[in-house]
Amino acid sequence: MNDDMPVAQPRPPIEQHAVRFSGDGGEYFGVWMVNVLLTIITLGLYTPWARRRTVQYFYGHTELADSPFEFTAPLRRMVVGFLLFAALYVAFELASNTGQDTAVAAMLVVGAALAPWLWGSAMRFRLGHTRWRGLRLQFQASWAEVYRASWPVFALAALWLVLGFALDRMTPPSPAQAGASTLVAQAQAAPDVGAQQEDEEDTSSVADDADDAKLPKLPVVTPAMWGLGLLGVVLSLLCLIRLEYNYKSLLVRRTLIGSQAGRWKPVYRDFVRIWLASVAVFVLSVALIIGVVALLGVLFGGLALLSGSRPMGMMAIVLVMALLFGGFLAVFLAATPALAYREARMFQLMWNNIGVSDIARFRTGLGTGAFVWRRIRNSIFSVLTLGFYRPFARINEYHMKSESVTLHLRGGLEPLVGQLSQQQQDGFGDAIGDAVGFDLIS
Repeated sequence: MNDDMPVAQPRPPIEQHAVRFSGDGGEYFGVWMVNVLLTIITLGLYTPWARRRTVQYFYGHTELADSPFEFTAPLRRMVVGFLLFAALYVAFELASNTGQDTAVAAMLVVGAALAPWLWGSAMRFRLGHTRWRGLRLQFQASWAEVYRASWPVFALAALWLVLGFALDRMTPPSPAQAGASTLVAQAQAAPDVGAQQEDEEDTSSVADDADDAKLPKLPVVTPAMWGLGLLGVVLSLLCLIRLEYNYKSLLVRRTLIGSQAGRWKPVYRDFVRIWLASVAVFVLSVALIIGVVALLGVLFGGLALLSGSRPMGMMAIVLVMALLFGGFLAVFLAATPALAYREARMFQLMWNNIGVSDIARFRTGLGTGAFVWRRIRNSIFSVLTLGFYRPFARINEYHMKSESVTLHLRGGLEPLVGQLSQQQQDGFGDAIGDAVGFDLIS
């Protein structure tokens, strides 16, 4: 054996650290109730305080490797950001309600142009004030990167601008407009006053037609317009999916801890598949709920028929009420499993495919079916309790998601934290963006 041969160095072992959440539904109910009452009493002005207390509660009860997270955002900046947003919203509503169309259009254009900047500022603020073991997250995407990732916003605006112009050109004249044009032609070709007096019945008929023409009529929608509108909905959905993908990808790849950047593996097709599956779940839920309610309507109608007291009328009433109730119920309840399904699948996609450089990766064992069922159960309890079960629902859903995540770390935790602490940069972000203070943490 040659002693000069290099000895292979053993690879550092992989350590596993599970996320732990120690929050309690009863304890959080007190925080939630105080937030709700003070927000109502102050007409919404307590909102930034409520958000800060909520985030600090969830962060303080979430631990990784026996160390809790911290949210250190200055309250002053959150209040300034909230007041700025509230002022802009009030100005927009005033302009809309007073018929200032030019001002409304200008605000919409400026809002669309500033939307990427607002998102980037919010991410800087959110991550810049998140701490774990003294380490601060840093969102270091440049504004050029943020605006490049935001191209679906402008594509969506251009799409509906073109579609609106096309639909306007394709809209045929309504019966009222056609009737008004006919009346104008008849008025121009009418004889003198003496002749009109001799033909009072025809004049009365023309007047009746004029009154009918003044009544509002629904616009005529052609099959081509339906097709164009459907195309617009599909393209809009694809733009929204792309925007979500771009923002989440940029957020992970350009977030640093120390000098280590995030690692991102999902592709756009993964997001499209999850959205399409969620739409399928929604459609199936609607069909199932309508079917169940219609079946109950038929059963009750059959019982009414057998009772012998106005059977046919009773059956018709029951069926109509069942169908109406089923339609409303389907819209509200079908969205719950679909949204829960999308949330669970997106959570799995993200946490199974992201990491920190080549030193750490995450894994989640969240079950889709279990999470959907928990969301359905929580929604039912929240409705039955008039919303007072909401804080308990939020706690147990957060508990289920957070404790499904495990950090797989290469090498020891303490040496790595010490190394990252030395690499932590002092300067961070843009002062203007940081001052906005939009709190998007839920």
